[in-house]
This record gives sequence, C-alpha cells and structure tokens, in this order.
Amino acid sequence: MKKMQIVSVNISEQKGTIKHAVPEVTIDLNGIVGDAHAGTTNRLVSLLARETVERFAKGIGREIAFGEFAENLTTRGLDPERVWLLDKLRIGDVELEVTQIGKKCHGNFCAIFREVGRCVMPDEGIFSRVIHGGKVKPGDALQHLPKQLEFKIITLSDRASRGEYEDRSGPRIKELVEEYMQGKRWSSIVDSTIIPDDPEILASELRGACDTGYDVVITTGGTGVGRRDITPDVVEKECSKLIPGIMEHIRAKYGANNPAALLSRSVAGVLGSGLVYTLPGSVKAVEEYMSEILKTLEHLIIMLHGLDFHSHR
Repeated sequence: MKKMQIVSVNISEQKGTIKHAVPEVTIDLNGIVGDAHAGTTNRLVSLLARETVERFAKGIGREIAFGEFAENLTTRGLDPERVWLLDKLRIGDVELEVTQIGKKCHGNFCAIFREVGRCVMPDEGIFSRVIHGGKVKPGDALQHLPKQLEFKIITLSDRASRGEYEDRSGPRIKELVEEYMQGKRWSSIVDSTIIPDDPEILASELRGACDTGYDVVITTGGTGVGRRDITPDVVEKECSKLIPGIMEHIRAKYGANNPAALLSRSVAGVLGSGLVYTLPGSVKAVEEYMSEILKTLEHLIIMLHGLDFHSHR
C-alpha cells in the first residue's frame, strides 16, 4: 500500500482566487484559519491528489503549482476513486469527514479553465467538514478510514427467544442486506439478536443501538394487532422523527393484491443518528419490505448526515 501524506497546505484570503502554499495551517471546526473558505458549510477543507495534478499538467504541457486548483490540502498516495461520502481522513489530531466529491468548476473565474477549457476539481476534488481540529503541514501522514455501515437486526419472538423454533426472518434480512451492500462504496457489518416480545427489552436494545451508533436498525416481528405485538409502539417512542411514506407505500403496494398486508402497523423513523425500520415476522413479508426499503436507504443515510448527492462522480 502506498504511503499517504500531505505534500502541500494552501490558503487564499479571497474566494475565487488560486491558493498559495504555506508552511503550516491550523484547522478548527470552521475550516482552515485564515482561508477564505472557512465558515459553516459542508465544504470547509478541500483536498486534491498530486498524482491527478501531475497527469493533468502532463496533458497540457506546463507545470501546475500547489494550490492552483484552489485545493487546501494536496495529497500523495490517496486514491480519489476509493474515497466516498462520510469517509474519514485523519492527519495527526485532525479528523475530516468527506461531504462531497467534485464540484462545479468556476469556469471563467478559474485560471486553468480559461487557459485549457477544463479542470480536475469537478471529478477529482474532495471536500470535507471538520470533526476535530489541529495543525497540518507538508509531510504529515494521512489516513483514509472508509465509512462502514453498521446494521442491527432484532427479531422479536417469544418462541424463538426460548429456542422453540428457528428464526428465519432475521437471517433473511441479513442475507438481503449483505446482497445489497455488495459493490457499494461503503462496507458493512451486520449484528443480529433475538428477544422476546417484551417492550422493556426492546426499548433497551434500541437505546443501546442508539448509543453504539448503529446506522440502521431493522426489527422483525410484532407489527400486528395481537396482545404481544408491541414493536411499532415502542419504536415510535424512541424515534425523534417518523418517516411514514415508506411503510405507507409498502402497505398500499402489497395490499392491492393481499388485503391482509394492510393490517401491518410497521413504522420507520430516525433513531439517534441512524434509521430504524419495523418489519413483519414472515420471510415473505421481509422480502417485500426490504425490496422497497433498500431503494431509498443510501439516500436517507446521506440526508440524515446533512449531505446531498451533488457529488459529480
């Protein structure tokens, strides 16, 4: 693996101008101190691979100085094709979170664009917000920590929790999640547990998942109208927001041919910094629900972190 490091740190006092290299920069939660792009946006610190700049320079037949593409941090060894939204980048005490890949070029306000009619930032620029500040200088080591989505599956069943029958819906959810995550830019880890239909135990599991920072919690079982069907009621109390459209759509879609599907009380919502979905307990229902939930999952996670899909890659 190539050594990843910072090869230049660059600032500009005014927006719309190229940046110039400096010996060291201080980064706080508002970005780089003294840089025109410091503030409160999600694009506080920009990064660009020197390898990208060198390929571009070779193509146009002239040298390109550090910061000429208006990047704050020029890197070496970091493969921009492997970087995606919500990945972390660490430089000593500094921790950045990737918020955008690429951006619209300034066009005629960009000196290189005016010269050759193209720019690398729309495809190769990496933009980030600051999680933890500190000082950065050329030669500092750089770490790339890809985002890992953490899933928690909770099966609610009195009988399965006592070992009286095999849980099939929980493992099926796990299979569907793992199939969905294949080929995604994010990696994933899936944990599973089986609990009785007990509101206090479920509430404890949900709070634990919230404290641990799971990205997605999926329950199966307990969404009907029986005396022990308590899942949606408990989940609603633990959520800060509900997302009713997903479950409404699923009930309407499958209820058209199977009126019994309309009786599910399944809900979806925001749990801490993650998402929670309550699914019925049958394998068939799990497959139906997951086929619709997974269509919007990535978009919801991005929205939940205050980002959007304006990435150009």
